[in-house]
Amino acid sequence: MGTRWSAAIVAPPPGVAAAIAGVLAQVIAQMSHWDPTSQLSRINAAAPGRWHGIAPEFVQVMTVALDIAARSDGAFDPALGALVDLWGFGPPGPRDDVPEDGAIDAARAAIGPGAITLDPLLLRLRRTRPARLDLSGIAKGHAVDAVAARLRAIGCSDFLIEIGGELVGAGIQPDGQPWWVDVEAPPGMALAPLRIALHGIAVATSGDYRRTSASGSHSIDPRTGRPIAHGTASVTVLHADCCHADAWASALTVLEPEAAMALAEREGLVVQLVVRGRGEWLSRGLRAMLD
Repeated sequence: MGTRWSAAIVAPPPGVAAAIAGVLAQVIAQMSHWDPTSQLSRINAAAPGRWHGIAPEFVQVMTVALDIAARSDGAFDPALGALVDLWGFGPPGPRDDVPEDGAIDAARAAIGPGAITLDPLLLRLRRTRPARLDLSGIAKGHAVDAVAARLRAIGCSDFLIEIGGELVGAGIQPDGQPWWVDVEAPPGMALAPLRIALHGIAVATSGDYRRTSASGSHSIDPRTGRPIAHGTASVTVLHADCCHADAWASALTVLEPEAAMALAEREGLVVQLVVRGRGEWLSRGLRAMLD
């Protein structure tokens, strides 16, 4: 997944590291757009129109992804891969120039509603257009959830799991304290620390400063086909599971700040939005948690 993972586990049983590695290997084998042998990469390499059998976990992630794509009016799109590659953030590698308008328009035409058909009952999907699946805005969150589920299955009840800035905490630390997590402030912005007790809850942060190129932010707006340029520096979402937290953070980063907060309130999301020059915005749900 192009990032690191860490786990703090109280009284871990023998073999726990191997168990975690096995879960992550399975996620990569199914959903990595960086691994050319993954299930996702094989789907991308095939001609559009063909049905592909996928694993139940893959179906689960695609169900969430397509739901949030619809709820965000296209600000999140699991078929964004061609645009991500075009702007230099995918497996083909970085680029020093801006893509031509024609190439951007062609990639945009392949995505959006109807580009992916999911058949959850038969565990299959197909691309109806030459879109390329890219689950980098949701798969890390799913991986955190999958690791947490595996730990619970082998008897672990107190742990903190982190993959690339997405976290799930369960139970308590040995000293009786919850798993405290400080939300990172974007560089150059003086914000009061936001400290969260991860007790049976997940948190994900999307920041436009984490990866950049000569073309700008790595957060690509599927509606325009271009990097965002509206000033949102980071979005943090707390949710019952990390899959949703990750995808919602990705979607809200793409939306203009006012639209992002309106959507967060409509969906009842717990959100911190940080905008350059405009400070920190908190949803009603987060303000209630801090009171």
